[in-house]
Amino acid sequence: MSTFAIRIRPFVQAELEAAAAAEARGHFHTAFSRLERAHVLGQPLTAEHVRVHWHMLRFALRQRLAGEAAGQAWRLVAAACFTVFGLVPRGNTGGADVNGFVTMPIPQDLWQAIAQAAGRP
Repeated sequence: MSTFAIRIRPFVQAELEAAAAAEARGHFHTAFSRLERAHVLGQPLTAEHVRVHWHMLRFALRQRLAGEAAGQAWRLVAAACFTVFGLVPRGNTGGADVNGFVTMPIPQDLWQAIAQAAGRP
């Protein structure tokens, strides 16, 4: 496991935990937003990318969001196959409502987490 992978995992985990807490409170929009943030952080690494899409798929199934669930099933497979080759668009939030090939802006706080995990000041 790379140093970046070890360092970014706690940031991804914190977003996943925040998503679970928000969902438990019935704040579903906030929960999915936190899953999207976890996706932005974890998408450069195959294991983290797949893990986040798994959480997104489970969320969609619990909420009975058929379109989101179908999109996440496809993205789960794509993440497993293509991330290792670097074929992921930076900043993409990973929801079924966005094109999976579009680069998106990264929020400043997530840039800071990424830089910290990469060992940059």
